[in-house]
Amino acid sequence: MKKQYVILGLLLSCLQFAQAQFTLDGEFRPRTEYLHGFGNLIPEASEPDFFTVTRARLNAGYSTESYKIYMSIQDILLWGENPQIIHSDKNNKFDLFEAWAELQLSKGWSTKLGRQVLSYDDQRILGGLDWAQQGRNHDAALIKYAKGGFALDLALAFNQDDLGAAGNLYATTALFSYKTMQMLHLNQKFGNLSASLLAMNTGYQNGTPGVSNLQTFGTHLNYKKGAFGVAANAYIQTGERLNEVDVKGAYDLSLDLSYKASEKVSFGAGVEVISGNDADAGETGAFFPLYGTNHKFNGLMDYFYVGNHANDIGLVDIHVGADFKLSATSNLSVNLLNFSGEQELTSGEKSLGTELDLVFAKKFKGYSLVLGYSQMFAADGMYDLKGVTKADAADGQNWAWAMLVIKPKFIN
Repeated sequence: MKKQYVILGLLLSCLQFAQAQFTLDGEFRPRTEYLHGFGNLIPEASEPDFFTVTRARLNAGYSTESYKIYMSIQDILLWGENPQIIHSDKNNKFDLFEAWAELQLSKGWSTKLGRQVLSYDDQRILGGLDWAQQGRNHDAALIKYAKGGFALDLALAFNQDDLGAAGNLYATTALFSYKTMQMLHLNQKFGNLSASLLAMNTGYQNGTPGVSNLQTFGTHLNYKKGAFGVAANAYIQTGERLNEVDVKGAYDLSLDLSYKASEKVSFGAGVEVISGNDADAGETGAFFPLYGTNHKFNGLMDYFYVGNHANDIGLVDIHVGADFKLSATSNLSVNLLNFSGEQELTSGEKSLGTELDLVFAKKFKGYSLVLGYSQMFAADGMYDLKGVTKADAADGQNWAWAMLVIKPKFIN
């Protein structure tokens, strides 16, 4: 009799898993970096930085016809930061990267609640920032609608950093951390063309009960036909930055062309113009791309808009590149970017320099290896911008890295 109950229990379990899907996977991603001018010009007297940081993630998902649940836990480990026999984790970087539930409401409608990645279009304004080992997430409620080639996403967020805070003051203001956020994203596909519209308001706590609200509006267009591709962005910002700084006339315009010459070679070229601060005191005309994957744009050495260059002379980025498929499992990308300010520095300089980025990727059975090398050829304006005199700067401003990526599928 007991055997019958056991068999019945197993059958019920199988029936449950037949109607639902459980996945368990992970990621192990150590990256070693040599920094000799990454993000800023390094003086000759300074020592280069060298370190290894590992991302370790465990992801679990459960899906039924009516809902989905997803959780991703991660730890970011700097090699050597913990003494070997310490009883606690010094880095305090073990956290929940994602924790959300998505409910199916009716035909085409759903809602996604919790900590999640908001990534849209080419990730210029909203992106997952996967290059950073910690990534980027948002605590938000998302209402979604999709039918045919049309998609609508409405995101709402209200952030607090303490329970029972008097006056609901939000003390976290670093790196454009918002207290409130409302975002509407629309996308429509017309054959070879994909067109998106974005409207977003972000509110920043001023240190008082007042909140400064910044609005970002724009469009992303992507057209592909045969071997040719065209992508364009047009965004504007208005309203107020943190501490009631008026934003007027801020914009970001870009155009990128691509051509696939063969199965093994493709080329690209483009330009991006980001407005700088040309306004009076208490105002700014500088655009900032907010919560995108900024490492993807304006050079891999992160000289612009990666925790820096937020209210400066803007940027004109003219770039060309090529991708080479060396074999069935390896490829090489080469990109050359020329930078200048959208506004002049106080010295009258606008030219900032040229960056060369090389990335080689090789896939093996079950894992991949990615190698990168970048070199900055600084112009006179870059020394003024970064506050390093040309005579004191090191001769070679470069950066090299190697990254191993393993993504095991434990249960699928």
